[in-house]
Amino acid sequence: MGLTGSLLAVDAGNSKTDVAVVAEDGTVLGSARGGGFQPPLVGVETAVDALAEIVGRAWEAAGGAGLPPSFAHVTACLANADLPVEEEGLRAALVARGWSRSVRVHNDTFAILRAGLDEPRGVAVVCGAGINCVGMTPDGRTARFPAIGKLSGDWGGGAGMAEEALWYAARGEDGRGEPTELARALPAHFGLESMYALIEAVHLGRIAFARRHELTPVLFRVSAAGDPVALALVHRLAEEVAAMAAVALGRLGLLDEEAPVMLGGSVLAARHPQLEDRLVEALGARAPRATIGFVTAPPVLGAGLLALDEVAAGPAAAGRLRGHYGT
Repeated sequence: MGLTGSLLAVDAGNSKTDVAVVAEDGTVLGSARGGGFQPPLVGVETAVDALAEIVGRAWEAAGGAGLPPSFAHVTACLANADLPVEEEGLRAALVARGWSRSVRVHNDTFAILRAGLDEPRGVAVVCGAGINCVGMTPDGRTARFPAIGKLSGDWGGGAGMAEEALWYAARGEDGRGEPTELARALPAHFGLESMYALIEAVHLGRIAFARRHELTPVLFRVSAAGDPVALALVHRLAEEVAAMAAVALGRLGLLDEEAPVMLGGSVLAARHPQLEDRLVEALGARAPRATIGFVTAPPVLGAGLLALDEVAAGPAAAGRLRGHYGT
């Protein structure tokens, strides 16, 4: 199959990037994977340079060796495109590459949302290292949050949960707070005997603070064993996810209709019973007609479906693309 009229689908997360060259009938012509997309750390041009290398490999895999990449349309779902102004800046950088005159940039959460839906209608909450929520409707309306951390009112995500667990564990050990098994379990994860020892190790750089994400599963194990402090943190996350989803549904006018709330990211995909049960309860109170689903398909599928939506490719093409990714 030729490359004329082909589409470029990009899902670029913080840790990895997937790229697919897709025909308008939904056939995947070529694909490639590379590292994460982090413009805040390396700058926009350097990040796009790295993306261009991955795009080049996908283009060659599709049969375009010796020719510059050229597409009828590009849909790029990018991490760190948290604000519309950031999306526009990244779009301009992609247009400058000359891949296509038709380029649409979304936050990468939109790829997860679209991957879980048969039509672009609903809300997705993603909880991995951080937390984010987006929603969309077939007429092009969207709902979103800045999702840039505490500054924009966010709470949750694996890293945030781990930080909270450390805070409660430190206070539980020294008596300022309620006793909790977290005070033993968190340092034990690193082979240490006390929170004091863990605090010292992190403060002096013997344990990188970036490794705090390793403590999120520990928090859930302690919660599952019945520790009230850990359980309260898990329940707080459930309430936060429900609040984000309900607000997004309300902005889209979907609160009074049956509408899907798709959940993704490592924390939610783990299906922890204490989290999931409380989330079902909390969302049921805020959005009684919402239905919960879990996204297990690769997000690049969602980017591809968004690209097909742009060219009005139809359900047969979408079905063929889903079949490629086994959904």
